[in-house]
Amino acid sequence: MKKNSFQQEQEYQYRYGQGSGSGLWAEAPKEEPERQYYFIEQARGMLKARFEAGLSSGRALEKYGKEQLDELLAGEFFGTFCVVTFGCQMNARDSEKLSGILEQIGLKEIQSENADLVLYNTCTVRDNANQKVYGRLGYLHALKKKRPDMKIALCGCMMQEPTVIEKIRKSYPFVDIIFGTHNIFKLAELICGRLERDRGMVIDIWEGTDQIVEDLPVERKYPFKSGVNIMFGCNNFCSYCIVPYVRGRERSRRPEDILAEIRRLVADGVVEVMLLGQNVNSYGKNLEEPMTFAELLRKVNEIEGLERIRFMTSHPKDLSDDLIAAMKECEKVCRHLHLPLQSGSSQILQVMNRKYTKADYLALVDKIRAAIPDISLTTDIIVGFPGETEEDFAETMDVVRRVRYDSAFTFIYSKRTGTPAAAMEDQVPEDVVKERFERLLKEVQQISAEVCGRDLHTVQKVLAESLDDHQAGYLTGRMSNNTTVHFPGDASQIGRIVDVRLEEAKGFYYMGTQV
Repeated sequence: MKKNSFQQEQEYQYRYGQGSGSGLWAEAPKEEPERQYYFIEQARGMLKARFEAGLSSGRALEKYGKEQLDELLAGEFFGTFCVVTFGCQMNARDSEKLSGILEQIGLKEIQSENADLVLYNTCTVRDNANQKVYGRLGYLHALKKKRPDMKIALCGCMMQEPTVIEKIRKSYPFVDIIFGTHNIFKLAELICGRLERDRGMVIDIWEGTDQIVEDLPVERKYPFKSGVNIMFGCNNFCSYCIVPYVRGRERSRRPEDILAEIRRLVADGVVEVMLLGQNVNSYGKNLEEPMTFAELLRKVNEIEGLERIRFMTSHPKDLSDDLIAAMKECEKVCRHLHLPLQSGSSQILQVMNRKYTKADYLALVDKIRAAIPDISLTTDIIVGFPGETEEDFAETMDVVRRVRYDSAFTFIYSKRTGTPAAAMEDQVPEDVVKERFERLLKEVQQISAEVCGRDLHTVQKVLAESLDDHQAGYLTGRMSNNTTVHFPGDASQIGRIVDVRLEEAKGFYYMGTQV
């Protein structure tokens, strides 16, 4: 674990400031996760005492209103929290862990940011993600003026940027807790530090870590499916990407820990897991006993009771023949692969440090489709990377037309300070980028609408995920290839895999009936 000046200052503020060797921290276990379970109980005790004081004085009734106060008392909660997630599936999974910790310390989750504790789990892949957080902080400031005891916490990738921390300290001093990507497991400990001091800002940012602390409470969004972290960090250093700088180097979890977690999830009703990593194809390289991702996939496939396996993200540079074979042979692996292209120009790919060419990518697609003809391919594409010419963009359009993706996430290049691409000359004019982006988006959507209809009038297995938002008496679910299907059904079927005949293709989804 590496500490930077912010963490060292934070430790002085709330630990050493209380007197070395005294207080809560003197009695805390040294090992994880026992240490965090200790702080969960300490935080719960602090919140309970404050809540009971509010009940005695009548402030609690005034603060929550009778209906919400009754809900808190009935559930033995001592306040409310709201977690807002920005970014990728990794962040979504992190937020489930953060929510689990907050529930354990005695807070009830609500959807409104008018809560006792609001936590933003941030993303910094693109600049607009940062600007969105700054805008929301202005809104929180107004809320906090009305309820001064509100606590505001910020975590995630955006918090790993020193310039962001400086801006928050100067411009948003009402924020209470700041931590990063490497130590989300410490939330209860950081809350204890803030509650004990009851003033100022607790900042705990790590530059890196070799720790993986997983066995803590998790509050899953869905009872029937779950993300499972198999690795953290990234070693690829694509020239446009800030992820390796904010998520750190690759660290793989031990396969026995991953398999044990999935077995526990299955025992708790989970039928589908999503194996998560910045580049799952690199899994296992830093383990004491190396294991490939293909080998892990085969072991997960053997888990009794598990019905579906998804994973992301796969980097094209190291998607092996063995992984393709594992995807073909493992009947539980879903027929969907997210394979980021980023650009169809070999020249731009080289400057991006992607380590493959256009020809390499197309050959890989051919190999995948030869092995798994019914696979759904999705991708990421960046428009307007520095130096991109009209010829380069035409190469990207050519790949899109040849591969015919089921869907594509298209992005306008966003300059991220600290990455090599940010310092590159020949930035593409904004009006040119927007015009190319619109052309790409139109092409992607047209192809996607055509591709989606290929399974029309067939019977497919669909995981019922939720009630349909737009039509009463209907459910929304997903096929193995990740396509959305709407069909008649009731809430009792949510979480089950059912047979659905696809009656009508609607461009990006199907309407169907159960058989």
